This record gives sequence, C-alpha cells and structure tokens, in this order.
Amino acid sequence: MNKTAKKYLKNSIITLGVLAGCFGVSLLLHELLQIKGPITAIFVFGVFLISLTTDGYIFGLAAAFISVFAVNFAFAFPYFSFNFAIPENFVSALVMIVIALMTSTLISRLKAWQEIRAEGERERMRANLLRAVSHDLRTPLTTIYGSSSAILDSGDNIDEERKKRIIAGIKEDSEWLIRMVENLLSVTRIDSGSVEIIKTPTVLYELVDTVILKFKKRYPDKQVEIDIPEELVMIPMDAMLIGQVIINLLENAVQHAQGMTKLEFRVFVLGDKAIFEVKDNGCGIEQERLDKIFDGYFALNDDRSDTGKRNAGIGLSVCSTIIKAHGGRIKAENAKDGGAIFRFSLNTTEDTDYDNEKQ
Repeated sequence: MNKTAKKYLKNSIITLGVLAGCFGVSLLLHELLQIKGPITAIFVFGVFLISLTTDGYIFGLAAAFISVFAVNFAFAFPYFSFNFAIPENFVSALVMIVIALMTSTLISRLKAWQEIRAEGERERMRANLLRAVSHDLRTPLTTIYGSSSAILDSGDNIDEERKKRIIAGIKEDSEWLIRMVENLLSVTRIDSGSVEIIKTPTVLYELVDTVILKFKKRYPDKQVEIDIPEELVMIPMDAMLIGQVIINLLENAVQHAQGMTKLEFRVFVLGDKAIFEVKDNGCGIEQERLDKIFDGYFALNDDRSDTGKRNAGIGLSVCSTIIKAHGGRIKAENAKDGGAIFRFSLNTTEDTDYDNEKQ
C-alpha cells in the first residue's frame, strides 16, 4: 500500500471513528437521559475534530454533511425522516459546514506554512553542507594532485620507500573522498525520496560481523570491544544502510575522539527496540555542538580531527537521515566517566512507525 492510500485510509478511519463516537454519545443522551440540547453541539465538535486531524477539505466537509443528515434523521423531530424546513435544522447544518470549511482552511494553511518553513530549513542545511564540503574537498584533492604530480615529474629520483608512502597517502585520501561521496549520495537520495527503505529481517550478529570486518580493513590498528546478545536477534532493516551508520559512528570516534584509548560497540534489546551504542573514552563533545551534531552545522567549525579531515559532519548527518527513514531515533551524549556515546534504536517488529516529522 502506497503512502497516498495509507493516508486516505487513516483519514477515513478517523472520520468514521469520530462520527460513530458522536452518534453513540448522542444516542446515549437522547434515549437514556432524555437530553436533546447538546446533541448538535456534539456533532459540531466532531466535525471540528475531524477537520483538525485530517488532510485537506474533503473529510471535514463529508463529516459536516453526514452529521447534518444524522442529526436531522435520528435526533430532530419528526424522527427517522428528513426535514430541513425547520429553521433550527437548517441553521445547524449551515454552522457545521462553515466550521468544517474554516477549520480545514486554517489547518491547510498552517501545514503549508510548516512545509515552507521546513523546506527553508532544509535549504539552509544544504547550503551549510555545500560550503563545508567544498572547503574540505580541497585538502585531499590538493594532496592527491601534488603527490601524483611529484611521482610523474620526479619519479626516477624518489626512492621506493618514499614512493610507497606517497602512493599510500593517495590511496587513503581517495578512500576518504569515496566515503564522503557515498554519504552525500545517501543523504540526498533519502531526503529527496528517491530511495525507498526496504526492510528485510537481518540477523544481528551477521550484520555486526560484516561491519566490524569492514572497519578493521580501514583501521587495522583500532580495537573495538563488542558486546551483543548471545541469542538470535532478527531486526527488520536495510542492512547496507544500517551498516553504513555503524561504520560512520565508529569512524567518527576514530577521527574526532582525541585521546581515545577504548572504543566500544554494544547492542541490546529493550522491549520491541534494538538499541545500538558506540562509546569512546576520548575528549567528549562540546555542549554547543551536542544539540546540532547530526545536522551538519558543526562542520563549519575550524577544528580538525587527527587525520586533518573534518568529514564535514556529513557522516553524522547521513546517520540521522538513515535512522529516521527506518522509523528509529538517534542521539548523542557525553558519558559520565568521560568520552561520548552515540545511540540509535530500531524496531524489532515492522508494525511500529514513528512520525519522522516529530523526531
């Protein structure tokens, strides 16, 4: 079922549910308590509630017309027949329709304003990332160009040991550029909606084994302490994207956790959530960066990591984008005993979704 069909079904259920509730309460008042006065007000409130919680005008107006006929047929004299000749019935119908129109118009304008504001925020983030990326690409590109030019121009005069170091540097900078481009592609594709997250049940230890193996190839001298459940854990996910998140978080610790001597990766299950944690004992995160660490703003800071590359905050931005696209949450905090903890959660079942706009 596509998003449009899901939204239509959701709005239909809300409309029918609220109208059924209004009819039930009105029937209780009318038949058992012999109270007739508030019945119209109950349906007016129901129309207002439907207009407030559904999209567009159609469901609010439909609720208004259904309420008019319901009140006129079941709760207005003569009962079980339609009679709009009575002024009171006509005024009630008019009030419900006006309320539906006014509320739907107000909500539609509010949603449009929120969308414009959200798009403006996204554009500002894109501009920040573009500036940061443009700045950070210069360093590895300049190094690659200079190193390759040195080999071409003076290759015969360079000893083999130094030539190997130069080539190794070119390889390292090239790999860094590839990872940056991969992250950029991931975050832009998911944000634009051109990539649909397809979740498949994934065995946790197989995912972790693959990710740690890939990480050790990049950082053979970095040890990672791993703590995952011994029992079989299956998690619905796009394994390639979640693997990218874990790699990014581990790599972020290597590049930015100055003074780090211990790197931990932990996974545990809590209820219907699988909690992933990457913890280091490095320098921690400055408080002013903590709140915006996943949106790329800190990339404009002039600090450098040990490798001389900031990664422009793109690695963490793409982590946030991927986790939200999976319906999960991600956060960062400083550990009480020093260092930083990056934590994200995924549903272990497929029937729970978060509203991404609220994350």
